[in-house]
Amino acid sequence: MAEEIKANVEKSDEVEDQETEQIEEPTAAEDIELNEIEALQQQSEEYLDGWQRERAEFANYKKRMERERQQLQHNIAGNIIRKYLEILDDLERALQNQPTDGDGATWAEGIELVYRKFLTALEAEGVVTMKVAGQQFDPNLHEAISQEPNEDLESGQIIEVVRNGYLLGERVLRPATVRVAQ
Repeated sequence: MAEEIKANVEKSDEVEDQETEQIEEPTAAEDIELNEIEALQQQSEEYLDGWQRERAEFANYKKRMERERQQLQHNIAGNIIRKYLEILDDLERALQNQPTDGDGATWAEGIELVYRKFLTALEAEGVVTMKVAGQQFDPNLHEAISQEPNEDLESGQIIEVVRNGYLLGERVLRPATVRVAQ
């Protein structure tokens, strides 16, 4: 019986050695399959990487187009509002010389009401009148039409606003036309 057990153990060792040899030494067909699998995995990784890049580029494209659309919208609004600022200037000039009595006073009150409504509508669109009287001259915000000697103010300080300037948000719609102390 001991000899039978010994013989069975030797047979099982031989079978295991044969199986190990078969596992360790793949056939030519198995080599081809493994190479194909590796190639396909590499190709799928390349496709995934390319797809992810294209998706990121498309997302960036959409963001850029949205920014450009908003910029265009702001430019169009600014151009339209600039045209109405000239009408606002005319209303301001009319109110500077308004009559104080008679039928002219009633008419001037109506013009002033229209002027205030117009200002309110512009403010609702984000247009703000620049407050520049007494400030230092800034060529980014102001347009000087003259320099005049003035003992009360420092050189470069604004003496008078000839025509109001306006901002749309942070952007200058129209610079203020001013007289500057020398």
